[in-house]
Amino acid sequence: MKILLLGSGALKIGEAGEFDYSGSQAIKTFKKSGHEVLLINPNIATIQTDPNWNNNENFTGADKVFFLPVTPEFVEKIIETEKPDALALSFGGQTALNCGLALEKSGVLKKFGVKVLGTPVDAIDATENREIFVKKLDEIGVHTPRSIAAHSIENAKKAAEKIGFPLIMRAGFALGGKGSGFCEKKEDFEKMAKEAFAFSPQVLVEEDLRGWKEIEYEVVRDGADNCITVVNMENFDPLGIHTGESIVISPSMTLANREYQLLRTIAIRTIRHLKIVGECNIQYALDPDDDQNYRVIEVNARLSRSSALASKASGYPLAAVAAEILLGKNLPEIPNAITQKTTAFFEPALDYLAVKIPRWDLQKFRKVSEEISTEMKSVGEVMALGRNFPEAIQKAVRMLAIGSEGVLDSPVNFKTSELEKKLRIASPQRIFVVAQALFSGKFSVEKIWELTKIDHWFLQQLERITDGAKKLDAVKSLDAENLRDAKVLGFSDSEIARRTGKTFLEVRELRKKFGIIPVTKQIDTLAAEFPAQTNYLYTTYLGEKNDA
Repeated sequence: MKILLLGSGALKIGEAGEFDYSGSQAIKTFKKSGHEVLLINPNIATIQTDPNWNNNENFTGADKVFFLPVTPEFVEKIIETEKPDALALSFGGQTALNCGLALEKSGVLKKFGVKVLGTPVDAIDATENREIFVKKLDEIGVHTPRSIAAHSIENAKKAAEKIGFPLIMRAGFALGGKGSGFCEKKEDFEKMAKEAFAFSPQVLVEEDLRGWKEIEYEVVRDGADNCITVVNMENFDPLGIHTGESIVISPSMTLANREYQLLRTIAIRTIRHLKIVGECNIQYALDPDDDQNYRVIEVNARLSRSSALASKASGYPLAAVAAEILLGKNLPEIPNAITQKTTAFFEPALDYLAVKIPRWDLQKFRKVSEEISTEMKSVGEVMALGRNFPEAIQKAVRMLAIGSEGVLDSPVNFKTSELEKKLRIASPQRIFVVAQALFSGKFSVEKIWELTKIDHWFLQQLERITDGAKKLDAVKSLDAENLRDAKVLGFSDSEIARRTGKTFLEVRELRKKFGIIPVTKQIDTLAAEFPAQTNYLYTTYLGEKNDA
């Protein structure tokens, strides 16, 4: 079979770069199954368009790469010339999805006999067209935000009068949240509506749910209706900030089991009703004061930026499994990528935490607001793993490469008098502002919650870090107990040294002396001591031996 895979298009803020992972995995899977792969993607700075792929003995890249815009006009020409049998839409983000929908509606796919792999086009349209989406979920009693779809400024004004202010506007078929935002008062509405219609022919006027928790589930369904939720994630910030702009934690930390199971059940029921085949993402708003009060915000009938994070966080290769399903395999037939003995028909259970933090470079642009909300401004992200939230968040901050050793090492110093104002506004510095406010002792967890609506649990965990920093500042002699406590809270050797008046090398030597070392090294030591248990130790704690 000859498969045409649509890439994610040119690299821009808010789109394209994050889908290289899913597209590369799809190409690898299709090629491994013996299919010919054609790729259209104008972005040369990706793995999937790299010509060196074909020099790799383990796998090869696409048979042909077309460095052309992912638009209906160019894709139609390729279809006419190359005559592919099938089209893969779900690995190139919103750009590929919009292109595929346009090709279907114009009759190009029918004209050339090209079938769409996986989710049917009418199901994709149901998730993208906000009006149809709401009606579909109403059919099975699943709650969506109270909303009205509008196709003109006049219709939008009437919808706003019914919904009431404040409200949110969402542009249909948009990338990276473009054209979406909160409208606080009637006077601002017309201007915002015109901006939204500049991005899309359809605008959804919705109730304001700011302050609610934002939760995501990654769901996989095959052609035989086997369906699993692979990973769930929780945004550090409450609803009102684009997921690509928010710190994200997996698995969720603040949900009770009844809440987790409620949302999981709704996810499976929704994806089955929409008849999605492959991988998708479902996003919720959950009322923090009523665990039965939820809204399904959207369903992405494709691999999303969250899918790459979920794959790396859990070890479950979502894109590769989705590609296998698109080729007609069912979950019980796909080998488990980790064990190679069981199948992909399982839901990972993590005994660690993954934290994603976006990276912004707003200082490179003139007249750009530091405030972050429903439209993406971040240019990338990092992910860190840890046994607890403080450890993972501190590691992630260091990985941002902005010169910070942790949440208390802010790249910008804030005056105490500025903190309340800074807490109210979501910005790239907010995690540092929250930590500084807690460290100052002038803001309680409750006060910060009132200003930010960030869940109490996250604020309490950050308070553990600030309390730990104060203990380090007061330490006269660094012993095994307080050094171990600091490492559990994610403090780097450099920051411990700075806070205790020692050098980095002195802290490192002390740590080794006390046996406070990474888990891999601890297992190596145990394996040397108990050679008969070597296999058990490595497979139980690491999955396999990791010499690095």
